[in-house]
Amino acid sequence: MVTLFSSAGSLLAVMAFVVALGLYLQKFKMFKNLGPALTVIIIGIILSNLRIVPNMADVYGVVFQYAIPLSMTMMLLNVDLSKMVKLSKQPLLAMLCAVLSVSIVAFLAGLIFAPNIDEGWKMAGMFVGTYTGGSSNLTAIGTGLQASPQTFAAANAADYVIGTPTLIFLFAAPAILKKSKKFNKFWPYSLSDEELIQDGGQKLMDSKEWSIKDIAWLFAIGFIVTEVATLLSKMAPSSIQSAIRILLITTLAVAIAQIKPVKQIKGSIDLGLFVALFFLSIIGFMVNLKDFFGSTMLISLYLILVVVFSLILHIILCKLFKIKYQYVIISIVASIADGASSALVAASAEWQSLVSVGVVLGALGNALGNYLGISVAYLIKALIGA
Repeated sequence: MVTLFSSAGSLLAVMAFVVALGLYLQKFKMFKNLGPALTVIIIGIILSNLRIVPNMADVYGVVFQYAIPLSMTMMLLNVDLSKMVKLSKQPLLAMLCAVLSVSIVAFLAGLIFAPNIDEGWKMAGMFVGTYTGGSSNLTAIGTGLQASPQTFAAANAADYVIGTPTLIFLFAAPAILKKSKKFNKFWPYSLSDEELIQDGGQKLMDSKEWSIKDIAWLFAIGFIVTEVATLLSKMAPSSIQSAIRILLITTLAVAIAQIKPVKQIKGSIDLGLFVALFFLSIIGFMVNLKDFFGSTMLISLYLILVVVFSLILHIILCKLFKIKYQYVIISIVASIADGASSALVAASAEWQSLVSVGVVLGALGNALGNYLGISVAYLIKALIGA
């Protein structure tokens, strides 16, 4: 297929422009609702289907090899296990109930849907990832399972269609539930106003100051972790090397994140997202719309069942353990989206003391999601004989 751009240099330039444009467009409400990841994918799809860039190119493979491991390492450097230990049992238990619920439901529903979806067992693992730690987990697990670009695009599209209304509801939930007498009677477990206004939160959306030294260390750690994990994964059977590589990157990154000087490095989440967007732009480039629309409906149905029944199971477990409903809500948001979104829900609800808790729960889900997603995927694969 003849395209306007085809050389490695020109395609890298297009990728950089797509990423910059995707981030710039976040100032507009429509694109902010889409989020930078889906915005970049959509721009990529448009460019490739208009034959501006090719669906396949050698330079894509280079980006595939390094972008996600680098991005993943950078984001996981935000995991502070010491803060998790200091949390009370209730928010941690709420988060564990969330990831357990998603894993169980995605596994059971996957046994039904996976045989009827192309790369369905991989999709199951990716959905466990995205609903335990956000879209970054979906991408990391998909990379580890060597999912196709079509699978990536369909999973992201279904996640947006189903996940966005769910998040909108969760942002509205604190105000609705606080005024509901029926809910307060049904769920009498709640933090007091005094506990919620304690000065323990961190400010969101502040301007960030980080230097070229932060960027240099983040790239250095990212490349070192990636290479060490790659070398160690080669000891495993070839069929699971990619998955083992992702799990090793997760483990090494979380371990390094506990080192005091590493904790002081700034910008890990921001730079991790920036690197990941290069990968996602290529996912858009590689999507053929005719193939894409053929499988999206069944995938969306699968995801609806995962979201609805995992929420029900999560609520049942939290009610059983008498967990205060504020912890339940921020744990749900931390698993469905990420720590930043969870913190934002807490801030918008004026739960000041829970803002930092939301960030920590998001980091916990982000770390657990990779292990659980890959485990669920391979278990489904073994059972359905994929």
